[in-house]
Amino acid sequence: MQPEERQKRIEAYLQKAEFSSLDELAQHVTASPSTVRRDLAVLEAGGVLRRTHGGARLVNPKSDEFAFSKRDTHEFDEKEAIGKACAELIRPNSTVIIDAGTTCYHVGRHLDEKSLQMITNSLPVANFFAASPKVEVVVSGGVIYPRLGVLVGPLAVEAFSHIHADVAIMSSGGITLEGVTNSHSLLIEIQRAMIQGVQKVIFFLDHTKFGRHSVSRLCDLDCIDTIVTDAAAPMELVEGLRSREIEVILAPK
Repeated sequence: MQPEERQKRIEAYLQKAEFSSLDELAQHVTASPSTVRRDLAVLEAGGVLRRTHGGARLVNPKSDEFAFSKRDTHEFDEKEAIGKACAELIRPNSTVIIDAGTTCYHVGRHLDEKSLQMITNSLPVANFFAASPKVEVVVSGGVIYPRLGVLVGPLAVEAFSHIHADVAIMSSGGITLEGVTNSHSLLIEIQRAMIQGVQKVIFFLDHTKFGRHSVSRLCDLDCIDTIVTDAAAPMELVEGLRSREIEVILAPK
C-alpha cells in the first residue's frame, strides 16, 4: 500500500473513531507501528490530527458522536431511570469504579448519599463530586479527550490495573448474545482493566444499545453480573441474557 493511500485510510478511520492507539492503526492499515508513526507525522504536519502518547486524535472531527454534552441529551429520561435503578444496587461505604459515558454519569448523580470511595476516569463524574463531603473521589491519570470527557491512554490503563473495588459501573456501545462491544480500543483497554479489578460488574445500557455491534469487542457475557436497562429493551434479547445467568433489571418508567 502506498503512503498516500495508507494515510487516507488512517484519516478515514479517525473520522469514525476520533482517536486511536498506534497499534490499532497499524493493524487497520496492515503496516508496522514505525511506518504508521511516520504517516502520523505527515498527517500532523498537514493539520489533520494531533499525535498523543501512544496514538493520535483527529483535530476536527466531522461528527459530534463523542461530545459528552451532545450525547447526554440522547435518551435522557431512560438514562435517568437507569441511573436511579443502578444506584439502588450500590451498598453504602462501597468502593466503586465509575466508567466514562453519559449513562454512568446519570448513575453517579444518584450516589451522593452513599458515602462511597469512587474511582473514575470520567471528568464529568469527578467534577460532579468535587465538593461532596460524603464521596471520596480517586481520578485516574491519562490523556484528556475534552469532547468525550474522559482520561485515556497507558497511564489510565496502568492506574486501573492496580485498583481493587467492590463493583464497577460500566457502559458500552452495544450488546448482543455474542458479547459486549464498544467504540474504541483505547476505551476498551481501560474497561478490561476495570473488570479485572472488581468483584461485581454492572453494565448500564439503554435500549438503543441492545442488538447493536459497536467497533471493537470488549468482553464476553460471562464477565457480566448485572445489566440495568429501560423497559423498551427488546424482551427476546433480555430473556436470552437471563438464560446466560445474567441478572437483567428493567428500570421503571
